[in-house]
Amino acid sequence: MFPTYAVVFYIFSALLLMSAVGVIIVRNPVQAVLFLVLAFVSSAVLWMMLQAEFLSLVLIFVYVGAVMTLFLFVVMMLNIDLSKIREKFVRYLPYGLGIMGLLVATMIVAISPERFFAMANRLPSFPAHYNNVQAMGMTLYTEYLYPFEIAAVILLVAIVAAIALAFHGRKKDTKSQRIAQQLKANKRNRLRIIKMRSERP
Repeated sequence: MFPTYAVVFYIFSALLLMSAVGVIIVRNPVQAVLFLVLAFVSSAVLWMMLQAEFLSLVLIFVYVGAVMTLFLFVVMMLNIDLSKIREKFVRYLPYGLGIMGLLVATMIVAISPERFFAMANRLPSFPAHYNNVQAMGMTLYTEYLYPFEIAAVILLVAIVAAIALAFHGRKKDTKSQRIAQQLKANKRNRLRIIKMRSERP
């Protein structure tokens, strides 16, 4: 009997690893985004094989269909100055190495033999009436509530850091919104009635 399940798993696992490496090593930002989209699609297939349909569909619809498409258009529209990026890369290199070491240590703990090989022999199999969304929600908001909140804070910090790194200062001759002047505006300043003679046809 042909091992279809194993072949599909190894193909998309290898595709996921190659696309993840491609995100890091390519120099073109557009190509990096496309490799990241490919990594999300491969991860979605692996989640589907583990019967985690909700996570798989979230990766496809939310990340690939919305977030990464937006990133792709933003990267293509921005005029990225590579020299400034290299300067910031050298400046924040020690912080990046520290975070990379922390991630590597976390992966070593996660894939230790007593944790990683516990379910390696047989994948979980659920009945047809199993509700993946309900089970994940109950587990996430009961047993893993504090890690979930910590992850939300980390994502917020990442968003603020990305904005701070991408902001290069206000350019000259740019228009900005002034809320105080808008609130002071009234009908007399904005509306003027002009009387005109009606013309005969």
